[in-house]
Amino acid sequence: MRVLVTGDRGYIGAVMVPFLRAAGHVVDGLDTGLYEGCDLLGGPEPIGDRKPRDMRDVTAKELEGYDAVVCLAALSNDPLGNLDKEATYSVNLRGTLNVAQAAKDAGVERFLFASSCSLYGAAGSEAVGEDAEMFPVTAYGETKALAEQELSKLADDNFSPTYLRNATAYGASTRLRLDIVVNNLTAVALTTRQVRLESDGTPWRPLVHIEDISRAFGEVLESPRDLIHDEAFNVGRSEDVVQVRDIAEMVRQVVPGSTLSIADGAGPDLRNYKVDFSKLNETFPGLKLEWTVRKGVEEMYAAYQQHGLTYDDFTSAQFVRLRRIQQLLDKNLVDSQLVRQTDEQFPGPLADFFKESN
Repeated sequence: MRVLVTGDRGYIGAVMVPFLRAAGHVVDGLDTGLYEGCDLLGGPEPIGDRKPRDMRDVTAKELEGYDAVVCLAALSNDPLGNLDKEATYSVNLRGTLNVAQAAKDAGVERFLFASSCSLYGAAGSEAVGEDAEMFPVTAYGETKALAEQELSKLADDNFSPTYLRNATAYGASTRLRLDIVVNNLTAVALTTRQVRLESDGTPWRPLVHIEDISRAFGEVLESPRDLIHDEAFNVGRSEDVVQVRDIAEMVRQVVPGSTLSIADGAGPDLRNYKVDFSKLNETFPGLKLEWTVRKGVEEMYAAYQQHGLTYDDFTSAQFVRLRRIQQLLDKNLVDSQLVRQTDEQFPGPLADFFKESN
């Protein structure tokens, strides 16, 4: 297939694009380039002369000839989503719907939307399936829920959207993020020898490795239309629905000399939900998700050691999306809606900023 991946230069995209290419697909990318330089172990492959492109501006003409669009691009965690709710809705909802409409108008048959189990929000301790009511508690979760509803209205005989509700991602990527729980706790333990919880550790979290997310997307791309047309799938493994304190204990066991602590006055997190992954398993019996959380912690620890991750790295803007975006805003390199204020690819003002801040 000829596939376009939006957000190909992001945390998941940096892993998924090589994965899809290795499976024989011809893959192109579309990305605003805001996270260039947020790299681990060399970063993604060079971008060359490709210009930054915002999915809010994509036209049907640009998408002609593609068989599928994989939509990863988003403001992709809760703190970043809360920075500016209007910007979150602009990117995650308006941007997604714009590229979907353009894809439909261009005759693209498949649209794979990277949704999120966070739209279940405060579902509680009972495992929820795809037919469960949504209880998003953040702007990020709200936009994912609304995008699914609006994408479903575009579905017809010639356009098949599919909603892959990823569990909380973890794992090593050449475009690293440290603002997600497994990656974060492992980095904290390595750089401070403390596994510190800011909540009481009781909330439940479904987790999934980014390679397994890539496997699931690859499976959907190649599956018969009647299995995936206008369908939602929770992406993850039931074995990896764990409490935050369990993740912390795994990290403590993996990182030598680390100790576990809970912040004074810590209470439960509102984001508390279990997820049922049986629909994914039953629909795609040949799909095997391979990573466990413990194995992922070991991978992250080894990657951080190889990179030489320091406490200064951990506290910098390089690997935390909220801090990076705030720096871009402060330097007027993006506006309040996160539209780039320069069209130049690197080199240019943005490249100079990356060099100064990394």
